[in-house]
Amino acid sequence: MALGEDRSTVSISQGIRMMFYLMSPNETCFRHEEQVPQYVQQATPFFVGMLLLEVLVSWAKNGDPGLRINDGLASVSAGMLSRLPHLIVRSLELSSYIYIWNNCRLMELPWDCPWTWWLAFLGVDFGYYWLHRLSHEVNFMWAAHQVHHSSEYYNLSTALRQSLTQQFTSWVFYLPMALIVPPSVFAVHVQFNLLYQFWIHTEIISKLGPVELVMNTPSHHRVHHGRNPYCIDKNYGGTLIIWDRIFGTFAPEGERVIYGLTHPINTFELLMIQFHHYVYIVNTFWNTPGMTNKLSVIYKGPGWGPGKPRLGLHEELPEITGKEVAYNPIWPAATQTYVLLQFALLLGIYNDLFDMQAFLSQTAILLSTGYILLTLTSLGFVMDQRPMAAMLEFVRCASFLVCHRFGFVKPIMSSLAVPTE
Repeated sequence: MALGEDRSTVSISQGIRMMFYLMSPNETCFRHEEQVPQYVQQATPFFVGMLLLEVLVSWAKNGDPGLRINDGLASVSAGMLSRLPHLIVRSLELSSYIYIWNNCRLMELPWDCPWTWWLAFLGVDFGYYWLHRLSHEVNFMWAAHQVHHSSEYYNLSTALRQSLTQQFTSWVFYLPMALIVPPSVFAVHVQFNLLYQFWIHTEIISKLGPVELVMNTPSHHRVHHGRNPYCIDKNYGGTLIIWDRIFGTFAPEGERVIYGLTHPINTFELLMIQFHHYVYIVNTFWNTPGMTNKLSVIYKGPGWGPGKPRLGLHEELPEITGKEVAYNPIWPAATQTYVLLQFALLLGIYNDLFDMQAFLSQTAILLSTGYILLTLTSLGFVMDQRPMAAMLEFVRCASFLVCHRFGFVKPIMSSLAVPTE
């Protein structure tokens, strides 16, 4: 197959390999960014397959699936929400990159050269390291990134728990590459870097020997997701762990990792997960005296306060005893079945929206997006067993009937329909 030829779909072999960043330059070099496949979108079946495999292996190994319905659905809901802006605006990472390339590039590396491919591999991962590190060390960036750390479980569904707002700052960190690396090469690696990080969100893989010296692994990333004192602000790497070793932010896995935020938020409600830290920043900003201190609330670390170091004091963090219990409210089996059914039906509407967006009006897209957001919020209320859950669910069901009546969502069973001729 010639370089630059249309490769809009991937085979099963390629799909498995792209999840582990094992695609070759020859397979993934394109002349124009429009030719680059939507690898992340095409990876959906592999996400599902690996999730199911993890559940089966965990069940066989530990007698526990390692996945809770409420926490897993909250993570998938966050991932769905993070993609909704792409219905209206192009990816900021790619559009800003193309703008700098078109107007400011210093030289043009050949798009079909393996050295360009490998340089982009290193450049994207280096940019991601600093994006990730500052997302922990700068409070307003942490407000976005904390979404990914809000689960108190650690499994492949946690990888899907993404922020709605992080994409509005992430684009900055890749712009230096746009001075020399073609957008088509960047578009490949920014996707593969993300896909690689999916499989490392698991507890069923222990340590990987010499691989641990260079690559980011489940063991390294478990440390990153921990709230134990030795885990805080460590292991920021995406694909490679070498940046952490170089810049002094590496820590090996030691005592049992306790996952989640240092101050758990104890909810599965989508908007609370996404925006609670922004509310905290606003309240702290107004209650902190002095303009210099107010600005420090925004730009210094999440644990900063007047008279403290930039990143705060680790000794002020809650003590970890090893007996912490993850938030998992008891809810009836019938309610769990209802939530799973409603979520499955929503996935059909969600996928139809992305498949048909080119043929829909802006009004239809906005109303469908609003219904999806309402449904995800309502199901979060139900999983939390909150008093307002029944009323919000009534509003959601009524909204569905209205949207269905005016053709903004398809019939509930449309995705199950089959030809009869």
